[in-house]
Amino acid sequence: MSILIVDDSVDNRLLFKYILENAGYTDVLTAGSAHDAFKFLGMENPSEADSVVDLILMDIMMPEMDGIEACRQIKSVERLRDIPIIMVTAKTEEKDIEAAFAAGAMDYITKPLRGIELLVRSRSALSLKKEIDRRKNREQELLNLNRELKNSIETIKTLRGLIPICANCKKIRDDKGYWNQIESYIQKHSEAEFSHGICPECARKLYPELYKD
Repeated sequence: MSILIVDDSVDNRLLFKYILENAGYTDVLTAGSAHDAFKFLGMENPSEADSVVDLILMDIMMPEMDGIEACRQIKSVERLRDIPIIMVTAKTEEKDIEAAFAAGAMDYITKPLRGIELLVRSRSALSLKKEIDRRKNREQELLNLNRELKNSIETIKTLRGLIPICANCKKIRDDKGYWNQIESYIQKHSEAEFSHGICPECARKLYPELYKD
């Protein structure tokens, strides 16, 4: 799973990356600012996203745009809303922590960094993301199945409902009021195919000379 580290300090990015890769996480990305992170995520153009990100480690104190505002903007994008964001901060005042959670962060890590805390919290966040993805995939599968079932039921209803048919020529009136040959109507409303022939009774009426004896 992919982890994105967002921190304006090169040393911090390298330290985080080293700890995570040393623990077996091979897909670790880094960004030096919120705007660089937005490019990774394809915030302006989803097709330009460099990678699918499963976890973001976001420093709070950054120039131009702080981590709390960056978190808020990421969470405002529906397709990115499920990515867990862990804030990294040296600020432990309640108002800062409350602001981070209000912006959509799921957890926070305090500086100076402790490797074991980083790994435990990251592992927990990635497990949550994996479960969210599993549930969303299952929900999509169920939606697709329900859609297919609904289409099948509609087809069955069309052929099982009350069908207006002419008592004389046997044409069928469709929903728009047009009269159709019975085979045309059935072909439009089902997957049935026809092969044409003549039954013995019709053959006697049409070709009586062949049945004189």
